[in-house]
Amino acid sequence: MTIDQIEKRIGKIKTELAEIQDMRPGSLSRQYNVCGVKGCRCKDAIAPNKHGPYTQLSYVHQGKSTTRFIRPHQVRAVRSQLAAYKRFRKLTQEWVHLAIEHAQLKLELTRNDASK
Repeated sequence: MTIDQIEKRIGKIKTELAEIQDMRPGSLSRQYNVCGVKGCRCKDAIAPNKHGPYTQLSYVHQGKSTTRFIRPHQVRAVRSQLAAYKRFRKLTQEWVHLAIEHAQLKLELTRNDASK
């Protein structure tokens, strides 16, 4: 890629990043739980029937692992936030890659100009 092409792509990345709405890191999983009620169906010795499924969000932020249960009516919004975060990560990784390539091309141009 040329310097101009890289700069144009970085500009597009910045525009796309500005359009990202609510986001959050993490992943969703379905969990089944055993309660503390004595004699409950979830503790049956022959055919336990655990409670659930419950949707659980898990993520690590600033080195701290966190899990939260997500209510059924909130799952769609959380999925959208997770997708937005993945988009954010992809775009920023591409930006860093292009920035490195851009810096390298500029160094080579400066080196070539100095050797003339």
